[in-house]
Amino acid sequence: MEQMGSSLIFFALLFAVFYLFFIRPQTKKQKDRQRMLEALQKGDDVVTIGGIHGKVVGFKHNDKTVVLKVDSSVNLDFDRTAISYVRGEPSTSEEIK
Repeated sequence: MEQMGSSLIFFALLFAVFYLFFIRPQTKKQKDRQRMLEALQKGDDVVTIGGIHGKVVGFKHNDKTVVLKVDSSVNLDFDRTAISYVRGEPSTSEEIK
């Protein structure tokens, strides 16, 4: 009986460790990404999962498709989930002229 109680405590601690170090951070990361995708708006500088840099110029298909301007005459359509991250304002050292 004592061995069963210690085994139960061990598995409870093991589950708590998995939850705290693996499950909880992953769900937080997913929620943060979802908030970022929902907050996309025209004018945001973004990078796609494939590494394409562009500026959001519009949305299509009930806001599920993002139109990115990647060059002066090139607009590309991407699924909203293909956006990896929104770039912040570049510092003067990051600007390439």
